[in-house]
Amino acid sequence: MIEEMRLRDLGVIAEATLPIGPGFTAITGETGAGKTMVVTGLGLLLGQRADSGAVRSGASQATVDGVWIVPEQGAVADRVRDAGGDLEPLGDGRAELFVGRSISSEGRGRASVGGRTAPAGVLADLADDLVVVHGQSDQLRLRSAAAQRDALDRFGGAPVQSALAGYRTAYERWRAVDRELSELTDDREARAREADELRAQVAEIEQAAPSPGEDAELSARAERLANAEELRAAAAIAHDALSGDGEPDAASLLAEARRALERVHDPALEDLAGQVADLGYRTSDVAAALAGYLADLDESGPHELAAVEERRAVLATLVRVHGSLEAAIDLLDTGSARLAELDDDSERVERLSAEREAAASALDEAADLLTAARTAAAQRLGEAVTEELRALAMPDARLTVSVSPGAESAFGRDDVSLLLAPHPGAVPRPVSRGASGGELSRVMLAIEVVIAAVDPVPTFVFDEVDAGIGGAAAIEVGRRLARLAQSSQVIAVTHLAQVAAFATNHLTVVKETGDSVTASDVRRLEGADREAEMARLLSGMPDSDAALLHARELLGLRAEVV
Repeated sequence: MIEEMRLRDLGVIAEATLPIGPGFTAITGETGAGKTMVVTGLGLLLGQRADSGAVRSGASQATVDGVWIVPEQGAVADRVRDAGGDLEPLGDGRAELFVGRSISSEGRGRASVGGRTAPAGVLADLADDLVVVHGQSDQLRLRSAAAQRDALDRFGGAPVQSALAGYRTAYERWRAVDRELSELTDDREARAREADELRAQVAEIEQAAPSPGEDAELSARAERLANAEELRAAAAIAHDALSGDGEPDAASLLAEARRALERVHDPALEDLAGQVADLGYRTSDVAAALAGYLADLDESGPHELAAVEERRAVLATLVRVHGSLEAAIDLLDTGSARLAELDDDSERVERLSAEREAAASALDEAADLLTAARTAAAQRLGEAVTEELRALAMPDARLTVSVSPGAESAFGRDDVSLLLAPHPGAVPRPVSRGASGGELSRVMLAIEVVIAAVDPVPTFVFDEVDAGIGGAAAIEVGRRLARLAQSSQVIAVTHLAQVAAFATNHLTVVKETGDSVTASDVRRLEGADREAEMARLLSGMPDSDAALLHARELLGLRAEVV
């Protein structure tokens, strides 16, 4: 629950502190005094959109600070700590949570949670677990089918929530399989073209049978063959110089030098003779290698050059298509796997079709279970709300909750509609068309009272929930708010004394006009001050004896609340 809220420079409110606390807090005040600024400030603490127009004229920024009492452990505490904030333990399993929001006149804003700056979205996340706000716009929202379905699902509790979770799981599974199958069938022609192209490429590569580095080897071979005559001449001259048949060659000269050194007996010359002998052997090896090289050149005629160039052309085609010879070789592996996948399309279509059929059957079953759970909850909700409406001065009204087949969505296949018959013999009509503003206010309150019994919310905020009603109906609205406050904190902005009379905490927004500036303050009312405010609400005359007597009579009704 919210313990306290402080407003500064928000609308016409210069500075005000609202002591709220548990129970039922009523907020009253003259028209234009700034009652709605209280709801606006609370909305800012709950992460609603900030509007620089709410900054008080002449001020640089507006600020709202709040103190919430929350469980020391749980979803709220976890979210606060995730955002880097902290709680102030109270020692009884509860803790204080400080939140704040500021808006500059230029439109910039800041939020804080648990003493740390945080995005406004964190406040919105916390709001889901802290409060339910109802205003005039929420009455309009109750006219929507989605809001009516949500109300039924909240009332349905665990059976509906469990069925809804099962349906969503089945729905997402069916959508995933259907999407995969649709993509597969829609792209079948493209995939067939891809398979044909890939098959041709793989066949071309397999026919060429390239080996890694082959293009580089062939390039070197081709260059040698293209210069065969020049190479042959150089190799022949070198061979003749080393071991020729004509003039003395290197081998002969080295042999003669070795023999000359071996004829004398000198240790120093013997070593040199060995080195000369070694040179002779190496010369013979080089000469033999040159002879082999010349023989290879003689065998590699123009026909081999043509064959090498032809092979290079084949490999060049592969390089041009695939970027490199290595990429073409790699495609043999990856392409074969991709072909196997593409060629499996027919089997995949059959397999996915069977999976989709099974998923559709599971979805049908889940949808039927959800519809059954909602239908059972709808019967109970209609009866409970009808009973509440009798207590809200609509004794002959009857609310029926209709669950009918609708379009399939992530929320099921049901259209949920609240049908109201305001008096006997009337044909039940959707509240979106058949309820007045006052009736809609009471239907909304009755629904919240009923739902709160099975799905309690820490705090309810009602902004003029009594719009369009008065007299006995207003008294019953006040009584129902007081009963709702027995299990939840209730804050209601009201203009009716019949509603305010049931509050355990009465705050009034007072407008004060100076020479040039209008400002409002918030005061807590007790005793005679509260009676005077009640009299003003009743008659516009806070000093009227008759109005004061009526006010005291109304205040006495609060004791009747069980």
